Amino acid sequence: MDPVLLARIQFAFTLAYHFIFAPMTIGLAWLNVWLLGRYRRSGKEEDKSLARFWVNIFAISFAVGVATGISMEFQFGTNWASYSKYVGDIFGAPLAIEVIFTFFLESTFIGVLLLGWDRVSRNVHWLASLMVAVGSTLSAFWILVANSWMQTPAGYRIEHGHAVMTNFAAVVFNPSTVPRVLHTVDAALMTGALFMLGISAWYLLKKRPDNRFRLTLTTSLVVAFITAVLQLLTGHYHAVQVTRTQPVKMAAIEGVFHTGNGVPYTFFGIIDGKRQTIHYALSIPDGLSLLATFNPHGRIIGLDSAPRENWPPLPLTFYPFHIMVLLGMYFILFTFIGMLLLWKKRLTEYRPFLIVAIITIPLPFIANELGWMTAEVGRQPWIVYNVLRTSAAASVVVSSRQIIFSMLAFFLVYTILTIFWAGMLRHQLRRGPEKVTIAPTPRKHRK
Repeated sequence: MDPVLLARIQFAFTLAYHFIFAPMTIGLAWLNVWLLGRYRRSGKEEDKSLARFWVNIFAISFAVGVATGISMEFQFGTNWASYSKYVGDIFGAPLAIEVIFTFFLESTFIGVLLLGWDRVSRNVHWLASLMVAVGSTLSAFWILVANSWMQTPAGYRIEHGHAVMTNFAAVVFNPSTVPRVLHTVDAALMTGALFMLGISAWYLLKKRPDNRFRLTLTTSLVVAFITAVLQLLTGHYHAVQVTRTQPVKMAAIEGVFHTGNGVPYTFFGIIDGKRQTIHYALSIPDGLSLLATFNPHGRIIGLDSAPRENWPPLPLTFYPFHIMVLLGMYFILFTFIGMLLLWKKRLTEYRPFLIVAIITIPLPFIANELGWMTAEVGRQPWIVYNVLRTSAAASVVVSSRQIIFSMLAFFLVYTILTIFWAGMLRHQLRRGPEKVTIAPTPRKHRK
């Protein structure tokens, strides 16, 4: 098999697996800040036990996320050595910052977060949770800076066959950094909130429900609703940026084959690259032009603006994006119904909603994977957009046999990690928060 294709499959597999845990841990980290803040103010044992339960859930997923993230970076020096040689002066800077500053910030304070119960003050413990949340978010920021530069390179020049940085600020705040960071971090908060919502619903549906989860159910619902709506806004902001800076990518995402004005927005259909059309399309006339250019007669660049060999793989760009959008609409509708139930004070007792909340747990993870697939596949055939082709970025000395061997090794390790994560999560869920005996409030007797 082609070693470039194998290298791409391996990196896609490791990235997809890592991206299960990274968004969830960012979202849970910030929710833990709120839970520990509540315990910090009240000092109540029931608040402490609930916060400790969710901190343990976070820590289990954080450990697996770190392990899978490290394995990804090794591939830049093995399977993608030509890429590292060509753009290492630029790409390495944000990754180095991420490791030196943000990763060590997370690692230091997560020790305090896990072991600080009854060892440090509640203020210090809460501060540790805040530093972990800040560190995980900053870690995502620097990784997204590196990836965004690959999407919209800026602040560099080519010297002696290598990309050399000329403006660090332009590299960091390249045209796609801000919209991608906002969209991705908001997705992480939504993922953590929907995960907490589903787990809380499960505890409330048990034969002997734990009423402490009423608190996390209502709070996570509010966060999920706000972030679901923001996903729509940040996604639109990002789409406008892609239309301006990566028009061929947007054309593939929306199935626009011919450049023109007043282009319709297609909700869904069957894309046909050979006939250059979308069969059974469900569309809004002039919709894409209006959304992308704020003008119903605005001009949209089509795939005909680029040679056929520069087109992204259409099915792997078109379908993931539109399924992701449909899931986004579902999240808004689902959380809106939950907010209505909360307003009517029926949320924690309405079983159909609680059941759907449990079923919804995997859906934000799927949406995250689909969004990342759209972003990465839509950039093809470029590893650095319009600068370096993916076929030219792979290592020239790594054989197909070696990649297959490492893929099998990765698959074995990731299988072990999956078993570990599932087992630890199952154990934590079965045990639940520590039982707390609340002393009754003494009654005041009249003399």
